[in-house]
Amino acid sequence: MAKKKKLKKTLVDQILDKAKIAHESLDFNGLDGELPAGIERSSIFKTLALIGDKTGPLIGIVPITEHLSEKKFAKVSANKKVSMIPQKDLEKTTGYIHGANNPVGIRQRHNFPIYIDQVALEMGQMIVSAGELKRSIRIDSQVLADFVSADFADIKE
Repeated sequence: MAKKKKLKKTLVDQILDKAKIAHESLDFNGLDGELPAGIERSSIFKTLALIGDKTGPLIGIVPITEHLSEKKFAKVSANKKVSMIPQKDLEKTTGYIHGANNPVGIRQRHNFPIYIDQVALEMGQMIVSAGELKRSIRIDSQVLADFVSADFADIKE
């Protein structure tokens, strides 16, 4: 019987371990390809970086199967208008490349407002990036929101 390969801990894993926050490390590409058994595409969330006309950078987290509503997001974040941060500016703004943005790592470096779509609260658990491509974590939605000081809101289209 083959031994289960032990995953190298990402910085996000290390931060959560240090804070004694329960989570599960996952190794898969959620954007394309086959998903491991027991993982529904709708439970995987993308972390989007936007800029608000009043607040500056802010983070929206929605299921990968959905689209963020810029109109709803602007309203809940006290902006008149929000727009996606251009990909060329993403790494210098958040510290992460496209596909690796995650709320834990971003909160460690920046005090950007973070909003998670309320469907995550209803699900109880969510899967978000672990700060590296093809690496994710599964975590209790409320625990994650509390740790990164995020608010739940209806922000998807």
